[in-house]
Amino acid sequence: MDKYLEIRKYDVQDRNRLIDILHMNIPKYFAQSEVADFTEYLDQEMETYFVALVNGQIIGGGGVGFSDDERTGFLSWSFLNPKYHGFGFGKNLLHHRIDFLYTHHQVEKIEVGISQFTFGFYKKNGFILREIHKDYWAEGFDLYDMVHTREQYH
Repeated sequence: MDKYLEIRKYDVQDRNRLIDILHMNIPKYFAQSEVADFTEYLDQEMETYFVALVNGQIIGGGGVGFSDDERTGFLSWSFLNPKYHGFGFGKNLLHHRIDFLYTHHQVEKIEVGISQFTFGFYKKNGFILREIHKDYWAEGFDLYDMVHTREQYH
């Protein structure tokens, strides 16, 4: 497998492929009920979303957003086609978004709400757990509220 990862901003033509990839992550990482939430996010709520490609093919994506005062950044809707897990693509996409938030904006901290299934990935990449809310996303999908601060950045 070619290890070259390209990351670019989302285009509306990416929508259906990203929804297909989200489906590939159900039920292991996402609940079925989250598909409608992701679709609404893409169609109405998205601030900036990055798409990850290998050999010109979309393999996943992840979003960013900001608080009103732009001091807090948010990560949202991060996922990859499961066959691309374990090659460092998720880490590269995560660090691309962290770099984007800290270098192009006045962000002091980055928050992410994830499930217990990706907790280890974010912890390994410098995020600190603040709290857990059981069955937040759906039954069996807990919210792990995590934060990364500018002091941790490089």
